[in-house]
Amino acid sequence: MDRPPLFSSDMRATYERLHAASRAQPYAAWAVRRDRLRRLSALIHDNEAALCEAISGDFGHRAAAETQMLDIVPSLEALRHALRHGRAWMRPRRASTSLWFRPARARVLPQPLGLVGIIVPWNYPLYLAAGPLASAFAAGNRAMVKLSEFSPAFGALFASLVSGRFDPDELAVFTGGADEAAAFGALPFDHLLFTGSTAVGKRVMAAASANLVPVTLELGGKSPVVLAPGQDLRRAAMRIVTGKLVNAGQTCVAPDYVLLPRAEMESFADACEQAARQLYPHGLQSPDYCSIIDLRHYGRLATLLAHARAAGVRVRPLFTGPQSQDLQHRLAPALCLDPPHDLALMREEIFGPWLPLVPYDDLDQAIAHVNAGPRPLALYWFDNDRKRMAHALRATHAGGVTVNDILMHVAQDDLPFGGIGPSGMGHYHGRWGFDTFSKLKPVLYQPRLACTALVRPPYGKTFSRLMALMKRRA
Repeated sequence: MDRPPLFSSDMRATYERLHAASRAQPYAAWAVRRDRLRRLSALIHDNEAALCEAISGDFGHRAAAETQMLDIVPSLEALRHALRHGRAWMRPRRASTSLWFRPARARVLPQPLGLVGIIVPWNYPLYLAAGPLASAFAAGNRAMVKLSEFSPAFGALFASLVSGRFDPDELAVFTGGADEAAAFGALPFDHLLFTGSTAVGKRVMAAASANLVPVTLELGGKSPVVLAPGQDLRRAAMRIVTGKLVNAGQTCVAPDYVLLPRAEMESFADACEQAARQLYPHGLQSPDYCSIIDLRHYGRLATLLAHARAAGVRVRPLFTGPQSQDLQHRLAPALCLDPPHDLALMREEIFGPWLPLVPYDDLDQAIAHVNAGPRPLALYWFDNDRKRMAHALRATHAGGVTVNDILMHVAQDDLPFGGIGPSGMGHYHGRWGFDTFSKLKPVLYQPRLACTALVRPPYGKTFSRLMALMKRRA
C-alpha cells in the first residue's frame, strides 16, 4: 500500500494556522466576507497587465485580449456577483414544520465550513482560482490554494500579490510540483475543490477520502456537439470553431467532437475552414492564436493526429501555411473526418485544436452515441425544433448544456457548474458555490408549549389515539 506523502513543514504549519483561525471565528460577519471579496477584486483590477503577461509567458504565447475574456472578466464577474448577493445568501432560510410538531419553527442556517482547499489547473489559472475563492469567501471561509506547476510565472506573481493583500490566516497560495500537490490534497480540509483531469481527480478523491474530506471535482471528458438536421451550417461552424479554438482548445468544456448528418459533413467542413480563416487570418502566425502549454502536451497532440493519419483518417487543416511551430509549441487546428471509434483521438479527451466530425444517419443514432460514452462535462445541441430539443435534453446526461452555441452556460453565475460521473461531482458558481462551501445547518425552535408532551411514557390511550390518527393521515 502506498504511504501518504510527507507534508512540507511550511504547508503543514500554514494549514494549522488557517485551521485554528477558522475555528476561532466560526461565523464571519458580512463585513469580513465583503472585505475579502473586494480585496481579491482589487488585486485583479490593479494588476491586470502583469497577470496577462505572466499567463502569456507560461503558455509561450496567449493574447492579452484572450486572457481578459477568459480569465480577467469572468473572475471579476464572479466576485461582483458574490458581492451583490452574498449578504442575502447568508440569511437563515425558512423551512416548513410537520403538522405534528407545530407551533415549532424550522430554519436552515448557512454556516461557513471553515478551511477550504482549492487545486487549480494551468489552462485558466486566474479564473479557476478566483472563481472558487469568490464562493469560498462569500460563504465565510478561509482558503489555501495550490497552483499548477505548469503555470510558474503566474503562480509566482499571484502568490506574491496575495501575500501583499491578505493576512496569512485568511488565504495562502502554494506552487510546486507533483509532490507538493499530493501533500496538499492529503490535508484534512473542511472541503476540497479540484479542477483537472479525470485521472488526477481519482487520486485526489482517494487522498481526500482518508480524512473523510468532501470533494468537488471539476474534471472533463469528451464534450460532444450535436448538429440536428437543417441547421445554418455557417453560423453553427463559426460558433463551434470559435469555442473550440479559444485557448487552442485547452478548455475542459471545449467541444471535443461534432455529430452531424452524414450528407452535411463536407459542407460543414467547408464552413469550419472559412470560420477559422476569418478568426485567424494569418494562420499560425495570428497574434490572437494561443500556444499549447508545453512541449509534453504539444507532443501528445501531435501523436494523436499522427495515429489518426496512420489509420487512414482524412485530416483537413483549417489554416494555410505552417501547421506547427516548435519554438512556441503552437499547433494549427485540423478537422478529422469520420474517424474510427477505437482511435485514441475518439477515446481520450483531446484538449487541443483537433476536431473530429462524426456522421450519423438519424438523431436517435446521435443520441445513442452520446449515451454510449462516459457522461460529459458539457453537451452542445444545435437545433431549431423545440420539441426535438426538449427530447434531447431529457434523453441525454451532461454536466451542463448550451443550446445553439458553445461554452456560454459556464459564464452564467446563476447556473450551477459541475460534472456528472467521470466528468466530476458537485457544483459551484454563484449561490451554488456558496452552498457547496457552507454547512446548511438545520435548526428547530421549540416553543414553551409543545405537543411532545402527548408522546411521552407511560404510553396510554391518548398516545394510541394519536398514533392511529397519524397513521391514517400518512
